[in-house]
Amino acid sequence: MGNRRGHGRGDEDPVRDYADSEMEIPRLFALLLIVLEWTRPGLPSPLRPICDLRVLDHFIKEARDAEATMRVCKEDCSIGVPLMVPLTRVDIGVWEKKNMAEQAQEVQTGLWLLNRAFISLHTSISNSALHSHIDASVRNIASIGQVLRSLSIQDYVPTVSGIDLQETWQVSSAPELFQVHINFLRGKVRLLLANAPVCKQEVS
Repeated sequence: MGNRRGHGRGDEDPVRDYADSEMEIPRLFALLLIVLEWTRPGLPSPLRPICDLRVLDHFIKEARDAEATMRVCKEDCSIGVPLMVPLTRVDIGVWEKKNMAEQAQEVQTGLWLLNRAFISLHTSISNSALHSHIDASVRNIASIGQVLRSLSIQDYVPTVSGIDLQETWQVSSAPELFQVHINFLRGKVRLLLANAPVCKQEVS
């Protein structure tokens, strides 16, 4: 008996798959341009929810590239005083017991701390080439804020006095700061975005 041709994914047209993946790339960059455009002062929040996690993946990649650059520099990446940053570990059991508002406030507090840390780092470093990575990180944090608004998550701006110090720690170098940034995006930010109710409604 001859071999019978199956109908699994192995028989799908590779040319069509490649074309589909090629079409996804400009869609992603178009979405990124829209998100970045919304970070300009005075512009309204997005009208439609931004549920595509590839936007977050793009920000994570940029943070990884920046961390790799910072890792090879020495004196130019020194920090005068330690910077307060959010803890990145996630206890899933504890996290899932929190409601959406509590999770959102935890994420927004962490982003606020990271933003402050990046601004402080900017003033501590004189290398203009490194400034571009720091500026990009600040812009990306602002973009994530717009993504949260698109998901109908209410703005929350913490205060220094209201920060739970048990949920923070300190870093003393630029590479450490970027590593915290990466882990925070990969952890709590991704969990929040992936489980946003408005995104689940769009899928159903």
